[in-house]
Amino acid sequence: MSTETHTQIANFIWSICNLLRGPYKRNEYRKVILPLTVLRRFDCILAPTKAAVLKEHSAIKAKPENIIRHKLSLITKHSFYNLSKLTIAKPPEGSGLNGLLDDPNQLAPNLNSYINAFSPNVRAIMERFKFGDEIATMTEKDLLYLVIKRFAAIDLSPAAVDNVQMGYVFEELIRIGAEQSNEEAGEHFTPREVIKLMVNLLLSPEKDLARSHVVKTIYDPACGTGGMLSVSEKYIRDLNRDAQPKLFGQDWNDEAWAVCKSDMLIKGEDADAIILGDTFTKDGFDRTGDGKKWTFDYMLANPPFGVEWKQQQRYIENEHDTLGFSGRFGAGTPRVNDGALLFLQHMLSPPTEANSRPRRSRTVKSFTTRFPSCKRPARAKLKTASPSPAPNRS
Repeated sequence: MSTETHTQIANFIWSICNLLRGPYKRNEYRKVILPLTVLRRFDCILAPTKAAVLKEHSAIKAKPENIIRHKLSLITKHSFYNLSKLTIAKPPEGSGLNGLLDDPNQLAPNLNSYINAFSPNVRAIMERFKFGDEIATMTEKDLLYLVIKRFAAIDLSPAAVDNVQMGYVFEELIRIGAEQSNEEAGEHFTPREVIKLMVNLLLSPEKDLARSHVVKTIYDPACGTGGMLSVSEKYIRDLNRDAQPKLFGQDWNDEAWAVCKSDMLIKGEDADAIILGDTFTKDGFDRTGDGKKWTFDYMLANPPFGVEWKQQQRYIENEHDTLGFSGRFGAGTPRVNDGALLFLQHMLSPPTEANSRPRRSRTVKSFTTRFPSCKRPARAKLKTASPSPAPNRS
């Protein structure tokens, strides 16, 4: 791993923003920096197997898509690949590849073509970044070549920046971008010190984590960039390298979801288990494919504190009024300018089907992200639910 700290790497990447001054406002810098950091990371990971992937694809391109995806992923050792002969950095001599910077006049169409040549899972990420708009803007302002040239000089290969360090880099870039936008950075990620404390509280009492090939499921309903899932996974793997932690998360913010999904792809996790959408109105883990209720061994979250749920009010109150304790919000609804209690109820909602064996679950949630006003009482004001028998749960 590089001797540089994640802060130094993030600050170096963010310094590229100096090229964007004028055409871009400070709060718009991250629209360029985040997707290009993700793109450069993917480019560095795929570089050693690029020629082999192109050779294999030419031999199997007539086969069904699922077979192509499987065979190419075996070569890259990741669940993604790129079928373009272009690379961001200058390729080795004799490789048969071309660098994006080799043809400055065609850089914009070539960059779009390069992005479209990724596997569908990476294309979905780049679409959520809406990076095509920024390519057009930078082209119009004669910035694209200069920005790509700077990113091409950054080594984000796993040998230089391991997966843990890369996760820190993503979070530091989001923190800097949030400061530039006068946003709360904690809305999208939680400091690792806080996460480690939460994970220790959640997992340290567990006696079976050292069991051979133990499988544990971990869920974060407000996963942001995925820090809690990553730290939980690392805790379990450090304790037992044969363990199989399975990670599940959901987030509403396109940018945070894109970073989280990128991180999961890079680490070889099931990136399809990271759902984009509003946890309150479209629970991505309500039912499994065969119609059973989702259950998890562990749940942890740090949802934004003091954030309104007015957009979801009609849906939540309807579920509260019609389902009571059979739904998620039977205990009542808090004041509309703070939805933290709703996340807690979502996590503690009945975890098992009627007459099925209850599954033990541990839940940790932080309420400490930020406070709407020191003048207001800390207690939540609840709208009580109609009396209903409580479900049998452990």
